[in-house]
Amino acid sequence: MSTAVSHEMPAAPAAGREVVLDASGVIMRFGGLTAVDNVSMKVHDGEIVGLIGPNGAGKTTFFNCLTGMYIPTEGTVRLRGEVLPPKPSKVVKAGMARTFQNIRLFGNMTALENVMVGRYCRTSSMALTSIIRGPKFRREEEATRARAQELLDYVGLGKSAELLARNMPYGDQRRLEIARALATDPQVLLLDEPTAGMNPKETEEAMHLIFKIRDSGLAVIVIEHDMRFIFTLCDRVLCLVRGALLIEGSPQEVQSDPRVIEAYIGGDESQEEGE
Repeated sequence: MSTAVSHEMPAAPAAGREVVLDASGVIMRFGGLTAVDNVSMKVHDGEIVGLIGPNGAGKTTFFNCLTGMYIPTEGTVRLRGEVLPPKPSKVVKAGMARTFQNIRLFGNMTALENVMVGRYCRTSSMALTSIIRGPKFRREEEATRARAQELLDYVGLGKSAELLARNMPYGDQRRLEIARALATDPQVLLLDEPTAGMNPKETEEAMHLIFKIRDSGLAVIVIEHDMRFIFTLCDRVLCLVRGALLIEGSPQEVQSDPRVIEAYIGGDESQEEGE
């Protein structure tokens, strides 16, 4: 589990930054199966935290508990000290956004339109105003379009605004998903396997983009199977095995722990994530 050399600046020590996300004692059961077993995690502003584990470890299920897609059987998830509502749309408005393991873009919409969709959770025009397209709607629509273009520029897709999402290269589609998530003005960004299917150049570009997002002050949580990527990227790493937290620490501590090595070497890599 060797790491690549990063030329990015590391985040400031966590002790000097505020806790933005606090998941405490999260348990998720499906009938007799415990998919997430008493997992706790704190994430600070401007910090990148990695979540690793062999297939079936409960990583995506834990993400779903954080983002309101699942209501935890036990435990709480707080953002800035406030318990998050158990509904994805309200979680997004509270300040948490995510991308998915499988890309979920609107293929028949342009890149710009996809990002605008993410922005609509921050607009206030009511249904009637939208139907009659009054002055308030037109102002918000113009501002939404401008912000969407800014975010496309930010992720390196400024010249692809009018391309249909389905016609974009795979790596660009991944960047587009991140731009759409950023359009919601999140305080925490959750990325589920952001480099899956990417070539080495695209992976390196994704890493620089995530560092750029971190440096803007956002907290980032990343699920990833590429250990070289995760140990280079993250300030802290949590390893889940069979739904439980095996170890939490710096990338150096986690990658050198013999239990982590055993979990991967001894795990059934053919098993589906099953989250």
